[in-house]
Order: sequence, then C-alpha cells, then structure tokens
Amino acid sequence: MGTTKTQVFTEKQNELANILKVLGHPARLAILEQIAKQDKCICNDFVLEIDLAQATISQHLKELKKIEIIQGTISGKKMSYCINKERWEAIQGIINQFFKQNIQTNNCSI
Repeated sequence: MGTTKTQVFTEKQNELANILKVLGHPARLAILEQIAKQDKCICNDFVLEIDLAQATISQHLKELKKIEIIQGTISGKKMSYCINKERWEAIQGIINQFFKQNIQTNNCSI
C-alpha cells in the first residue's frame, strides 16, 4: 500500500494494518515466541534457535521494534531484547477490538 493511499483510511485501520503486516511474517512470530519464553534474549540466541542469518534476524528485530512490541538494551557489543509488556497488551487490545466488532450475518448467496 503506497503512503499516499493510507490517507483514505482511518488512523485505527492504518495502525492495525501496520501491526498485522509486521506480525504477518513467521520469523517475527518465532522471534516473539522465543522472547516470550525467556526473560530476555540476546540477538545471537535467535540465530541459534531460528535457522536464519544474523543480518536477517536483525532486520526482523528492526521491524518488531518499529511497532514497539519489543525493546532492546545494549551491553557492550551485545543487544538484549525483551517484550514491551505495555505495547504487547495494547496490540492485543487493538486486535481483539477489531474481531469483537458486531458483524451482520446476512446470507451471502446471490
């Protein structure tokens, strides 16, 4: 979706679309699952657990950081990541709100 087209949609629609776009990659879901299982993860841990190159992992981490679902701290040359619990819960609420909306159950046949 081009940046000029996003203006015709609501802020909520654009935010949800962006969240789902980031979460729509299996490597990012695997990274989130890995972080959620532990208190924190160092970037090299992902390379060992997920069969992807360091550069690829770094790109996926960058995308997850864009929606602020993870946060990182630097200790020397190592970057440690953890779930941003507040944002995790906010994203959970946004997704739940979308699926909890009332829908019409009209017959779709022609």
